[in-house]
Amino acid sequence: MTSAPTTPAVSSSDRIHLVQRRTLAVLSATQIVGGVGVAVGLALSSVVVDELSGSTVISGFAGTATVLGAALLALPTAKASGSGGRRAGLSVAYVAALAGCAISVLAISLGTWPLLLAGLVLVGGGSAGSLAARYAATDLSPQGRSARHLSLVVWASTIGSVAGPNLAKPADQIGMRLGLVEKAGPFAFAALAFALALIVIFVFLRPDPLKLARSLDDSPGAGRTPKGTIRTAWQTLRTTATARRALVMIAVSHTAMVSVMSMTPVKLHHDGSNLDVIGLVISLHIAGMYVLSPVVGWLADKAGKVPVLVLGMALLLAAAALAGTAGHRVWQVTAALVLLGLGWSCGLVAGSALVTESVPLDRRPAVQGLSDLLMNVCGATGTIVAGAIVGVLGYGMLGLVVGVMVALAGIWLTATWRATDR
Repeated sequence: MTSAPTTPAVSSSDRIHLVQRRTLAVLSATQIVGGVGVAVGLALSSVVVDELSGSTVISGFAGTATVLGAALLALPTAKASGSGGRRAGLSVAYVAALAGCAISVLAISLGTWPLLLAGLVLVGGGSAGSLAARYAATDLSPQGRSARHLSLVVWASTIGSVAGPNLAKPADQIGMRLGLVEKAGPFAFAALAFALALIVIFVFLRPDPLKLARSLDDSPGAGRTPKGTIRTAWQTLRTTATARRALVMIAVSHTAMVSVMSMTPVKLHHDGSNLDVIGLVISLHIAGMYVLSPVVGWLADKAGKVPVLVLGMALLLAAAALAGTAGHRVWQVTAALVLLGLGWSCGLVAGSALVTESVPLDRRPAVQGLSDLLMNVCGATGTIVAGAIVGVLGYGMLGLVVGVMVALAGIWLTATWRATDR
């Protein structure tokens, strides 16, 4: 009597590998649809606020509101992740974004820019979810591959984020046919995108990567969930210089990118560019942010995170110089926005991987949440200042201010790291 053939047992490492592949696929799908929602609003928000308020300075608050919303929602997202896993955290972010889009549609219909700004704060939940997803990609990453896995999820945003601005005009036309006022349709379309992202996360992100990573963690303190997200994060950063430096570079990269990017649609609009041109420029900028992120991740894992951070500062400096001297040349503004995206990618991917690798697993959600909070607070502050600078002194002066900030950050990073090495 022959025995039935046995099925080879799946080892623990093989199971983790399979779960990680599924996690990356689910997070990537979410980034695609969520990226559409973020990018559609990004392309139009400052223009709509400009039209409703009649003020260039106030139009700068559109980007500020979205970035501020991402900052305010970073900690609730991190807290939910820390207590309930990544699925819970990402759900909080996308529910907020969905509600924000609904408020934005109402505000545009009523013609009130203060209500629109309030809606845009919640729309920032889409960015908070996108940022948190990159960290979720690292929970089960093997040693030496965190930047690459993180960058794959960042790269997945390319499809939705590049397509999003170019979908603004068709979405607007469809919205008007359905009875919505002009420019309300894109925000209704963004609401559908965020709803789909929420469904994908809630249904398919199983098992939860953070919960599984914690169950496998045998390091000191494993199994404990630290109380107090902000307190835990600050306590960790006080004793981890590497994480502090990485966090600063993420914040600088994001501030530089958001400040220039948020005012570019307004500049182009005032220069006479139509919605199609504005959408194309923003799409190319977003392509610069995401398309080469896997290359950035590979380089960060192979050459080191710090050299990639320095490269990011150099690219941001070049972008600021081009933007500041562009005048009415659309091609030069476009080139500046592409380099701006590439510099941001280096700062975000290398910096985020460095933050993740330098802190214990049980404290990562707290530190990651604080990182996203600070980067977005800095970004929101940058857009406020950018709106004032452009409104009073012009777009060229904005390029100069951003260039000085980035140059000082790059010098500080190089000097402090060399001092530590000695």
